[in-house]
Amino acid sequence: MTTMSEKLDSLRIEREEEPSSSNRWWIPVAIIALVAIAAGAWFTTRSTAAAVTTAVAREIAVGNQQTVLNASGYVTARRQATVSSKVTGKVLEVLIEEGMEVHEGQVLARLDDANARAAYQLSDAQLQASRADLEESRVRRREAALDLRRTRELAAEGFASEAELDAATANVDSLDARLESQRQAVEVAEKALAVARQSLDDTVIRAPFAGIVVAKNAQPGEMISPMSSGGFTRTGIGTIVDMASLEIEVDVNEAYINRVSPEQRVQATLDSYPDWQIPSHVIAIIPTADRQTATVQVRVGFDELDPRILPDMGVKVAFQGAVTDQAGVSTVVVVPRKAIRSDGGTDIVLVVNDGVLERRAVTVDQSSGDDAYLLSGLRSGERVVLEGPADLADGDVIKEETA
Repeated sequence: MTTMSEKLDSLRIEREEEPSSSNRWWIPVAIIALVAIAAGAWFTTRSTAAAVTTAVAREIAVGNQQTVLNASGYVTARRQATVSSKVTGKVLEVLIEEGMEVHEGQVLARLDDANARAAYQLSDAQLQASRADLEESRVRRREAALDLRRTRELAAEGFASEAELDAATANVDSLDARLESQRQAVEVAEKALAVARQSLDDTVIRAPFAGIVVAKNAQPGEMISPMSSGGFTRTGIGTIVDMASLEIEVDVNEAYINRVSPEQRVQATLDSYPDWQIPSHVIAIIPTADRQTATVQVRVGFDELDPRILPDMGVKVAFQGAVTDQAGVSTVVVVPRKAIRSDGGTDIVLVVNDGVLERRAVTVDQSSGDDAYLLSGLRSGERVVLEGPADLADGDVIKEETA
């Protein structure tokens, strides 16, 4: 029979031996691994920061000027020319196309120069012949001078007559006259060669000034003439416009011309870009009136030219009144126009604060050239994003590059 002690031993719970502390080495290793993973994630985030181009907002003072007169006109070029040739001829080569930029003296076209080149070669040959005749006369003059000297010596000793001495003297004088005549003949031949050279050069048509080609009027094989002669004869190779000479011509009603003065400030607005106000100024008031239209022409110049301004564009101008005191002066914050973004009909800018983007709504007053004037939403000295990825959002970490 099983004894009572054996039964109690069968009910005893056997406890496993606790692991020693040497088996817990993996705990600090796991902590270090977690820290390394977090650090790697932080460095990865920093290294993948979006690169953007920024600019600094600045503050300027502006006058609250009143518009005293509105008018409309057109953009014109003070220097514009339809380039033609000085001679009538057949076009051999045209080297321009519409939109091409040319510099002063650049070859635009060439005419058939066969006749002009033949005339030049003939004039050159005549010049060479005249120079050869002059050189021959010089040789004969030296020979005659020697003969005269010998005759004089013989006459002094009584071996030559007076008649022989007179003949030798007359021969020298005759050759002197011939030399002078031939010198003049050489000068005439040189001038004739210069004329022939100019006629040959006239077959090459060059740009009179630097500008942009806006029209190409002739093709190879056509006839061109400096005067209109009817038929199929062209009067010009192409039209060049000096884009640096663009200005505005405005016809102002003579009843309101007293509101316009030289150097007066003007805000110009192209019909093609109604939201772009271009700072301008009055260049001159033409001192005559048109009795048919009762208007006076006013020339308005742009403060700064822009490639978007093209000849013959329609433009509206607002003549500004002068600011008379400091009460009419205020300050605005100016940023580049491309810093302004639209989000649901609201104008916003992306501001950079310690490498992080902040989306901020702004109030745009007006635009002038490539700048936008802000009434609120931004302070002077803050940096705004000009260019960067399209998916930039509020709170993004960025890598900044100054424009």
